[in-house]
Amino acid sequence: MHFLSDELDTYVTLHSQDEPELLAQLNKETYQKILQPRMLSGHFQGRVLSMLSKIIHPSSILEIGTYTGYATLCLAEGLTENGSIDTIDIEEELVDFQRKYFDKSTWANQIIQHLGDALTIIPTLNKKYDLVFIDADKENYINYFHLIIPLMNKGGIILSDNVLWSGKVLEELKANDTATKVLLEYNQLLKDDVRVETVLLPIRDGLTVSRVK
Repeated sequence: MHFLSDELDTYVTLHSQDEPELLAQLNKETYQKILQPRMLSGHFQGRVLSMLSKIIHPSSILEIGTYTGYATLCLAEGLTENGSIDTIDIEEELVDFQRKYFDKSTWANQIIQHLGDALTIIPTLNKKYDLVFIDADKENYINYFHLIIPLMNKGGIILSDNVLWSGKVLEELKANDTATKVLLEYNQLLKDDVRVETVLLPIRDGLTVSRVK
């Protein structure tokens, strides 16, 4: 969901860095061949992720939720020369699609794919992270947060996507809407947890930036 008018959204995109050609190809093929292409980060948010990663200049990134790898490549733009990004996804049918674009990029040897349940995989990652991007099943956002906090370097950044959930965070909560319920609790957790300082940005569907103290 976009919270700006279409005209303003277009203006913002046109006055941000151009979408790299490889990402434009990935974007196009995702819409042509993959289900739920709206899950793609897209041009503007991708440039936001790229900029944040370049500012942080991380040596280690964890991404929870790869989808077709668009955000992965945006985040990889900020990696140190010998840095790496671990990216986790549960959809086996997307692995080859992701790899095709990863292998075309500058960071082919720095991107490590993990297939399976992130709740199972994260505890096996014997690393400390400078940057984490959470963009997977909303029902587990709180579980992911508690798993990754011990893995964060001091001053590390946690990015959480879709935290406004198409505006549902302001609507009356439906009894069977687990995703919205968890996101409401998650947003409050990020506000209250003394281990992080947080700002929620109204970018696309909501992007929270949390800095580990």
